[in-house]
Amino acid sequence: MGTVAAVDLGASSGRVMTARVHAGGVELTEVHRFANRPVRAAGALRWDILSLYQGILDGLGKAGPVDSIGIDSWAVDYGLLDSSGRLIGDPVHYRDERTSGVMERVVAEVGAASLYEVSGLQFLPFNTIYQLVAGRDSLDRAETLLMIPDLLTYWLTGSIGAEVTNASTTGLYDVRTGDWARPLMSRLGIPERIFPPLRPPGTPAGVLRQTGGMPVIAVASHDTASAVAAVPATTPEFAYISSGTWSLVGVELPKPVLTEESRKANFTNEAGLDGTTRYLRNVMGLWILQECLRAWGDPELAGLLAAAGRARPFAALIDPDDPSFLPPGDMPGRIAAYCEHTGQRPPAGEPEVVRCVLESLALAYRRAVHDAARLSGHDVKVIHIVGGGARNGLLCQMTADATGLPVRAGPVEAAALGNALVQARARGLVTDIRELVRRSEPITAYEPRGDRSLWSTAADRLTDH
Repeated sequence: MGTVAAVDLGASSGRVMTARVHAGGVELTEVHRFANRPVRAAGALRWDILSLYQGILDGLGKAGPVDSIGIDSWAVDYGLLDSSGRLIGDPVHYRDERTSGVMERVVAEVGAASLYEVSGLQFLPFNTIYQLVAGRDSLDRAETLLMIPDLLTYWLTGSIGAEVTNASTTGLYDVRTGDWARPLMSRLGIPERIFPPLRPPGTPAGVLRQTGGMPVIAVASHDTASAVAAVPATTPEFAYISSGTWSLVGVELPKPVLTEESRKANFTNEAGLDGTTRYLRNVMGLWILQECLRAWGDPELAGLLAAAGRARPFAALIDPDDPSFLPPGDMPGRIAAYCEHTGQRPPAGEPEVVRCVLESLALAYRRAVHDAARLSGHDVKVIHIVGGGARNGLLCQMTADATGLPVRAGPVEAAALGNALVQARARGLVTDIRELVRRSEPITAYEPRGDRSLWSTAADRLTDH
C-alpha cells in the first residue's frame, strides 16, 4: 500500500489529488483545486504559470506525506529558460493569435508529406512547431525549452528533461526514431540546443527540493496520455474518447501510421505509455458547450440536458472543428451564424442549441472512430469515454447510437488516475494499471438504440455542409 500525489492541470483549473493504492484498488481524493485563468499581457494571451505553481505548492502542502509526485497537463505549450535558468516571460497560450497563418507557411516551405513523415502529427495551427516559428525572435535568449509539466517539475526539483508523451505533441519529435527531429529544427531555424534530453514515462524526474528527498516521477505528462493509460479496457479491440474541453478520439496501436491517407485524414500519432502510439484525431469537444453555458450565465446543466433530450432531433448541425468555434466568446451567436451560412434554421432556444452541439459532437466521434479503425486496420468493438464527458449521459448515449457500438463511460478522473497509477507502478505497487482501474471505478454502459439510418442521413447532411 502507498499514497502518491497527482497534479492534474486542465485548461480552466488545476487540482492536486492523492491516490491511496492498495491491492483492492485505488482511492482518489481531491485535496486542492485552483483556477487556471489565462491573462493578456505584453500583447499576447498567456498562462499565469506562477499562479499555477503556487497552486501546486499549496496542494502538496495539504496533501501531507506522500511517496511520490507526478504532474500532467495539456500539450503543445512551453516555457523558455535563459542561461541562468530563469523563465523568459509567462508561456504563451495556444489560443493566442500569433500562430495565424504560420502553419500554412511552414507547410508550404517543408511540405505536408515531409512534416507528417517525421512527426506523424495532425495539422493544427497551435502545435508547438508553429508557435516556435511564430516566436523565433524570442529564441536568441533561450537556453532551454520545457513543456508545461517539465517546467513545473524543474521548479520543484531543479532537474531538466523532456517527458516523451508531451514531447511527441510538439511536431519536432521523430516518431520513427523516438528522438528529437533535429534536421527539421535546423531547416526551420529553431535552435537544437534548447531541447533537453528525453525521458520516458514512469522514470525518475528528480526529488522535491523542499523535502530533501521525496521523488518526483515523470508520468505520462500529456493529460491525454495519462487518461488513455487509465482506460479500463479488457481487450485491445477498443477505441477511446478522452472527453473534456477537447475530445481526443482514437485507438491504441503498437506503432505509428504514417501513410498518405492517414495524413490527409488529419490523424495524429502521439507517444503513449510503454511505447504505444495514441493514434487519434482532435475534435473540438465540450469547449463549445462550455462557452454556450458561459454566455448564458452558467445555468444548471442537468435541466438543460433533460430538455435537450426532448428537443427535435437533427434540427440543426454544425461541424465542431470549424475554425469559427476555436476562439472564446458568444458561442451561441457563432452557432447561429454557422447555421445561417449553411442554409439551416438556427436553433430556437437553449435546449435546441445544446441538442445541436451534442448531436454534432456524436457525429464527429462517429467519423473519427470509423476513420481510425479503417486507416489503422485496428478492429473496434467497444468505445470507452473517459474524462469529464463521461458524466454527460446524453452525449454518451448519442455516441453509442451514432456509432452503432457499445459505449462504456468512466472513469471521470482518468488523467489523475493514470498519473497516479504510473507513479504507483514505478514504485512497484501496481503491475496491471487497467485491471486496477476496473476494480476501483464505476463504469456506466450505453448500448446502441434507435434507427441508425437517421444518424447516417445526418452524417451525410453534415458532410454536405
